[in-house]
Amino acid sequence: MHERKKVLQRLYCICYNAVTMKRNRFIKLLAWGSMCLACSAALAATPEEDYNKGMEYVNAGNPAEGAPYFQAAAEQGYAPAQSALGVCYGNGFGVVRDEAEAVRWFRLAAEQGYAKAQHNLGRCYYVGKGVPQDYQEALKWLRAAADQGLDLAQGALGDMYLVGTGVEKDEAQAMQWYLAAAEQGHTEAQFIVGFNYEQGRGVPQDIAEAAKWYRLAAEQGFAAACYNLGVCYEYGKGVPQDAAEAVKWYRAAAEQGDASGQGSLGVCYMNGVGVPRDEAEGIKWLQMAAEQGDTQAFYNLGAAYLLGKGVEQDDAIGVKYLLTAAEQGHERAQLILFDCYKEGRGVAMNEAEAYKWLDLAAEKGDPYAQYGKGICCYFGKGVEKNIPEAIKWYRAAAEQGHADAQYCMGALYAKGEDLPQDYAESAKWYRAAAEQGNADAQAALGTFYMNGSGVPQDATEGIKWLRAAAEQGQVEGQFNLALVYHHGRGVPQDYAEAAKWFRAAAEQGHVLSQFNLAVSYHHGKGVPQDYAAAAKWYRAAAEQGDADACNDLAVFLAEGLGVEQNEEEAATLFRQAAEAGHSEAQYNLAHVYHFGSGVPQDDAESFKWLQASAEQGYAQAQYTLGHFYYHGKNGVPQDYAEAVKWYRLAAEQNFVPALYSLSECYEKGHGVSPSAIEAMYYLQRATELETTDHVLQSPSDE
Repeated sequence: MHERKKVLQRLYCICYNAVTMKRNRFIKLLAWGSMCLACSAALAATPEEDYNKGMEYVNAGNPAEGAPYFQAAAEQGYAPAQSALGVCYGNGFGVVRDEAEAVRWFRLAAEQGYAKAQHNLGRCYYVGKGVPQDYQEALKWLRAAADQGLDLAQGALGDMYLVGTGVEKDEAQAMQWYLAAAEQGHTEAQFIVGFNYEQGRGVPQDIAEAAKWYRLAAEQGFAAACYNLGVCYEYGKGVPQDAAEAVKWYRAAAEQGDASGQGSLGVCYMNGVGVPRDEAEGIKWLQMAAEQGDTQAFYNLGAAYLLGKGVEQDDAIGVKYLLTAAEQGHERAQLILFDCYKEGRGVAMNEAEAYKWLDLAAEKGDPYAQYGKGICCYFGKGVEKNIPEAIKWYRAAAEQGHADAQYCMGALYAKGEDLPQDYAESAKWYRAAAEQGNADAQAALGTFYMNGSGVPQDATEGIKWLRAAAEQGQVEGQFNLALVYHHGRGVPQDYAEAAKWFRAAAEQGHVLSQFNLAVSYHHGKGVPQDYAAAAKWYRAAAEQGDADACNDLAVFLAEGLGVEQNEEEAATLFRQAAEAGHSEAQYNLAHVYHFGSGVPQDDAESFKWLQASAEQGYAQAQYTLGHFYYHGKNGVPQDYAEAVKWYRLAAEQNFVPALYSLSECYEKGHGVSPSAIEAMYYLQRATELETTDHVLQSPSDE
């Protein structure tokens, strides 16, 4: 009677499941026929046989057809069938979905020590399906299954310890459970073990060990592991670098629909890494990744459209992709958008919008963005000018090793306006940038060593850094290195080497180097004397407004040295330099007005510029002005006292004609009390200097 009751119960279950299926009447009749066959078979089946029959349906992809067999075996207390029936109730396979009923069957099997049911019951408690969420109860059942060696439970315990859910967070303990599961071939655990070794999470970092576990999971087809193994091969992380092998694994991930794999495979095709370059194929894979929302793919597509790689160049479409990536937090996309909005590329120019994207990247810690934000705040680009805020962001980028930001910090401390002047602090930042190859910092640090600013004076060290900058084409480094050779500071004096570096900087438009190269040709120092070459470089410097060059070029034009004589242009250049306060040019302009060379003769204008030059301390002008007062020439009254005043000022600069004239004044008592001793003193000084006066002086080589 008992056996008959069980058969009827099984029959009822089969009938219930067959008639509740939403099929047409014909299908229902077939189900009744199947039920009768199953009923007669069940009269002789054991619980294990029922369970195995149900699993045949599950393995064939028809778990609903297996539910009646699981039910029959489960009601006889067969734990594997109870667990399987719990799965059916949890998912609605062949029965009405009922999570509480699923938990009941899991519990019956779990209490018999069946590991899979213990795992399933633990998962129900973990997520609160069919029972109230209870991490402690979840831990209890998962541990019971894990202790029996069930890889799924071991992996779940790893998750709990890794995050600290229901237990104290313990990455090392998590790693032990993941490793236990991985060693049984659990693919996801193998992937996590690889990741933990790569990151040094719960174990010492070991990239080779990471690659080993990625490979085990990848060889089982785990997409994320395929992708990570591809990364290992592309960059030589834990395995020999091998672009073709990287592509193989990227493709394995991509063909499973892994967005990262698709994106990386696309980039390989775009750049010809590990495969022949095929930009169209690259775009295809990038688009597939982007369709899944892959941030990096949006960025790469944006860059492709901006550059016209594999697609027709289109800034607007490029910006559209970049905006999507940037809105998902892609820092490089945000930085490029900054440039696009700043330059009006693909969008309307908008400094405020440009700054917005830069700010987002800076706040995430990107050093390039932090440096850019510093620039914007310093100069008020897209945001209100704010020097303290600028310094804050320069410092943030500098402390992350951004060389340009380090140079800026050095310059700010050296300048001493926005920060307290501190040469030692300046030298610290210059060195940090210089050691990264920043040429501006190398030039500045070299100058610091030459002068002993913030560091001990050390010409050898100074020359080392100046040369490093100069060889990178940094003009200040080239100019200062030229001065080192010109004056022989820390190296033997070498005018040829000086001229070489003056030329290097001059050809880049460095005005002082242009002037000094002109002087080198003028006097034949380090190069053959060549007035035409000198005139060429004087003109280059003069066109940039250099007063010395204007004056010296004017002398060449006035005398026809290396150029066709042109007194009118000479006078124009003398005036340009004179109005800039150049004392020698003022004297020379007085001269041309005195003689009417290139300008109408004008004694009043001549006297005005002569006096301006003399008052700036130009000895030739002081002597000439004294001469005019002594003789009462050029519209000035004779005035011996005034003459002596100007002679004396010129004499104090050892200007020989003034010494002779002052000696004569003491001898004759003109403007001073007669004194043979004073007369002899000035005469002897003049004789010792042994020089002669001239009206138009050529520029010195200093």
